[in-house]
Amino acid sequence: MRILNRVIGIVVAGMFLAVAAAVAGDKGEFRVEPQTNHGEKWRIGYYEGGEYIDYQKTFIETIHGLMKLGWIEMKEIPEQQGEQTAELWNWLSGNAESEYIEFVKDAHYTANWDDDQSKKISDEIVNRLNENKDIDLLIAMGTKAGQDLANDKHDTPTMVLSASDPLSSGIIESVEDSGFDHVHATVDPGRYERQIRVFHEIIGFKKLGVAYEDSVNGRSYAAIDLIEEMAQERGFEIVRCYTKTDIPDTGEAEQSVVDCFHELAQKVDAIYVTVQQGVTMKSIPELVKAANEYQIPTFSQSGSEEVKLGFLVSLSQAGFKYVGEFHAETFAKVFNGARPNDLNQLFEEPPKIAINLKTAEAIGFDPPIVILGAADEIFSHIARSN
Repeated sequence: MRILNRVIGIVVAGMFLAVAAAVAGDKGEFRVEPQTNHGEKWRIGYYEGGEYIDYQKTFIETIHGLMKLGWIEMKEIPEQQGEQTAELWNWLSGNAESEYIEFVKDAHYTANWDDDQSKKISDEIVNRLNENKDIDLLIAMGTKAGQDLANDKHDTPTMVLSASDPLSSGIIESVEDSGFDHVHATVDPGRYERQIRVFHEIIGFKKLGVAYEDSVNGRSYAAIDLIEEMAQERGFEIVRCYTKTDIPDTGEAEQSVVDCFHELAQKVDAIYVTVQQGVTMKSIPELVKAANEYQIPTFSQSGSEEVKLGFLVSLSQAGFKYVGEFHAETFAKVFNGARPNDLNQLFEEPPKIAINLKTAEAIGFDPPIVILGAADEIFSHIARSN
């Protein structure tokens, strides 16, 4: 019962923080009802540093949110293959029916995790925004895209989605102020602390394995500074293994994480699975196999989609539904005249625990009934990745 009380206490604390965020709210009253841009459609563009599965899922749920608000007619989005967003964008530009917004066909950009391409493409986008002025709102998907375009080189409303930590990565100045009137970045500064606390309460690990790239962005993705604080507070040791991320060769990034899992699994009693390029639909089955072989419990930083694929536990992102609706409302308010920096950036999803019972069985972990009672998503098998 003590464990359940602590776990519930941690996630319920998130509820109160979410209420506090709602009270803080926007710097004004802004509408979300659909309206045209003086009789024309609002034109949307998209830029990402490279492919990542969370980007695709976040984008899809944002589209669903816009449909729910009436900005796009309700329509089933085709099942997507892999982690790309280019095919999704092509479908939206030709098939999304709306009187109010347009996904500009030639306004989807990806740098394929290539720094040289990133510089070239971001410069091209900035020039387009300033010279052509044919984009009314730009989606900057992920940390790298946010770093490239959250600046004063242009003044087009720029919405940074799915950045691991916009604060530590320097995208925004604070939760209350992005630093630029035209920039907004969704942020949850307490998310990773809640994750580590819950994981430690459930498992009680002494040595926590973390695989990440030892770079500024790599540390930001993995929330290493926070993990170091939690390790000192709770008395556990961090065992590190360095990977590669944000590189042109996704296969190399994937292999670096797989190698680290095999190394860490022999040294630790738990692994915190961090967000990075090498954790993909293709690599997750290998990562799960390695952890389960050594009977090591895992926690997915990303959320319940990865728990479904075989990691032991997470605080669910509820399939990105709630954050997608938050993004959609933010877009709608901008289209209704709000400056992005006038809108609330703090978003905390409803706390939900996800657990995979097949993985629990494989590693010899018998979750107490009280833990199952605190779980909102329980998976009885390990799903196959597409």
